[in-house]
Amino acid sequence: MNKLLKQIQYQVFLIPILIFYTVFTIYPLIKSFVLSFTDFDGYTKVYNFIGIQNYIKIFHDDAIVSGISYTLLFALCSTVLITLLAIPLALILDRNFLTKNIHRAIFFFPSIPSGLLLAYIWGFILSPISSGVLNKMLKNVFGIGPQPWLSDPLLAKMSTILVSTWAGAGWHAVLYLAFLQGIPKDYFEAAAIDGASRLQNIRYITLPLLAPAMTVSIMLLLTGGLKVFEIPFALTKGGPGFETHTITQVIVLRGISETHYGLASAMSIVFFLIVLLLTYLQVSWMQKREARIQ
Repeated sequence: MNKLLKQIQYQVFLIPILIFYTVFTIYPLIKSFVLSFTDFDGYTKVYNFIGIQNYIKIFHDDAIVSGISYTLLFALCSTVLITLLAIPLALILDRNFLTKNIHRAIFFFPSIPSGLLLAYIWGFILSPISSGVLNKMLKNVFGIGPQPWLSDPLLAKMSTILVSTWAGAGWHAVLYLAFLQGIPKDYFEAAAIDGASRLQNIRYITLPLLAPAMTVSIMLLLTGGLKVFEIPFALTKGGPGFETHTITQVIVLRGISETHYGLASAMSIVFFLIVLLLTYLQVSWMQKREARIQ
């Protein structure tokens, strides 16, 4: 009886969390689903049921189609690049050298300021005119003329992805570093007795034991990349044309700027399903990978 009362006492503390989650997550999701079948404009209290017309419009809107394709490209490329940079960086920062704490702080710092602030700074650096910092350096050092970093479709996509990679690599390196420091030293001592090299230690001990960290890191990168807004918007405003429009930017434009709340709600539901599906597939695959390694 006392054990049951204790369990009830502990669960009572979950009630406020459940209330907040319901009010700010579950209810808006249900409300968006209902509004996605209407012509609600955000102002009038009377709106009509129009079936799946909003969902049909999604795939006939160039901005929406471009937003989906660019967002998927951004999420995939930034996830791969950050992972490829963060793991070697974590291995370097895990070594004992005099200024290791300073270097850890330096690499972690880009994740502290707002992504919008970082993007505006990089917008000044990557300005496509001749007075842009990068273009000026290229001209003075290599004699290369100004490059359209943010006005050419391909270069704009590359620039937004690389800026995001620069901003996120340090944070995820620290995440991997935390897992690295939790690996028992006994494994490496046993490997040293067997004559294993540093590369063999990394391949057969470090990387397999980093599998749980990779699951967490890649999940965060994938979900963060899919809902990205600040960096592409601050750098290119979604241009040139619709080339760097993200799904979140299109949802905001359709819902707030153009007051098509029904269409924006339908887009948010589709976006939610895309994120849910990709996250489920990624986590399931990574967890199976962990099981095979163990």
